[in-house]
Amino acid sequence: MRLLRGRASDHERDYACTRELADQVADDGTPALRVWTPHRQVAFGRRDRRAEGYDRARAAATDRGYAILERSVGGRAVAYTGRTVAFTLAEPTADGRSGIGARYDRAAAAIRRALAEVGIEARDGEPPDSFCPGTNSLQADGKLVGLAQRVRQDVALTAGIVVVRDHAAIAAVLDPVYDALGVPFAPDSVGSIARAGGVGDSEAVVDAVERELVGDRTVTVRETVE
Repeated sequence: MRLLRGRASDHERDYACTRELADQVADDGTPALRVWTPHRQVAFGRRDRRAEGYDRARAAATDRGYAILERSVGGRAVAYTGRTVAFTLAEPTADGRSGIGARYDRAAAAIRRALAEVGIEARDGEPPDSFCPGTNSLQADGKLVGLAQRVRQDVALTAGIVVVRDHAAIAAVLDPVYDALGVPFAPDSVGSIARAGGVGDSEAVVDAVERELVGDRTVTVRETVE
């Protein structure tokens, strides 16, 4: 497995690193993983960009000191504070659609084990009106983890967010963003590992998530440049 660590110098270049990781998997068939803390940003999905209030949503984020990232896939806005953990697992696949459920199950189980390492017993699901609502989420005193999946030709990408701390800051920026987008949102639905009483240290969470997603596979490590 190819393992990419660290983050690039700005949020746009950092996003490009993840796209390049997936391209490499398509080229040589070697699975790849990235677990890191993205820059302070709000990442908007395709559905957000189609909303009438998208310009106001962008302004709400930038006014609060968040960079703007536009993802190429669907889903709703997600906020990262610089201490929020993200992960992307890219795996070669000949028939990606048939394995969607199994990949979700494997990733969710690995993340639950990682959360247990930092003191959190998470359960499936999310509170009503959570950020980036979806059926593949984990919660403990609020939504902690959101999982998503995208299948490209020959590559399946399973990705997600883990809220380590800063749940109040995330709620504060997403509240006006979701209001502008016309999407129901309950600020108190945002959880974090720290809020639930776990170890709210981003490096510890990165290490635990990386360890559980790698499993017993041999890795080749490459560092990005901060």
